[in-house]
Amino acid sequence: MSLYSVARQTIRKPFFKPAFPAISRAMHIQSIPMWEGSGNNYAYLVVDDSSKDAVIIDPANPSEVLPVLKKQVDSGAINLKNIINTHHHHDHAGGNVEMLKTYPLPIIGGKDCTKVTKTPAHGETFNVGSIKVKALHTPCHTQDSICYLFEDGEDKAVFTGDTLFIGGCGRFFEGTAEEMHKALNKTLAALPDETKVYPGHEYTKGNVKFGIQVLQSEPVKKLEAFANANKQTQGKFTIGDEKLHNVFMRLDDPTVQKATGKTSPVEVMAALREMKNNS
Repeated sequence: MSLYSVARQTIRKPFFKPAFPAISRAMHIQSIPMWEGSGNNYAYLVVDDSSKDAVIIDPANPSEVLPVLKKQVDSGAINLKNIINTHHHHDHAGGNVEMLKTYPLPIIGGKDCTKVTKTPAHGETFNVGSIKVKALHTPCHTQDSICYLFEDGEDKAVFTGDTLFIGGCGRFFEGTAEEMHKALNKTLAALPDETKVYPGHEYTKGNVKFGIQVLQSEPVKKLEAFANANKQTQGKFTIGDEKLHNVFMRLDDPTVQKATGKTSPVEVMAALREMKNNS
């Protein structure tokens, strides 16, 4: 559920009792903060509670990640199956070699990630227990950037690395404004609005500080208030929310266009990124 909406529900008593039990789904996501106060990265442990199968996403700093994993692996709480990388930068894939010393597992990630064993094609799916995972290629920040959509019934989460942040996006280190526009406003924007967003860094305060200079809308103000009141924002907002409060996903907004002096989506994206870089 979005923080900006409350669903209205009409409760009715059933006419009959179902002859079969409801399917219990349980995708559990544990955030592991790394380098707090500097990089403010996140690694994510995703577990299918029914099978105990699990993956670890972007475990870049093993000294902070391994103690969390070891406790759960050793107790039998999880069956760790894969390491997943969103892109090759050291603060996301730089822990792979050290991780393999303890957990010699296949690594799923972009082609330039250290020790990668499998690079899924765009749209390719695989499973973590009963959880369906879809790889979404989003080149720009790096050319090997991949976002991962995890689906467990109606429960959906997307792990976006440095492509999409809450209220912002990554720098165009290896790509263009056109590529980032496609990544955010075509590929990720096409996901269901209720999909929760789990980015690679906690950058929300800085992002909204810039965003509110461009767009003083109610959603942006609400994001600012939430960021000021909460240390962590990962998983608290959805793709639908990002379409409302993320200026990089509002390229057709007249106010955003006025702030950039541009009207075409790609030119607006390029201008916004330059403004953010210099802010």
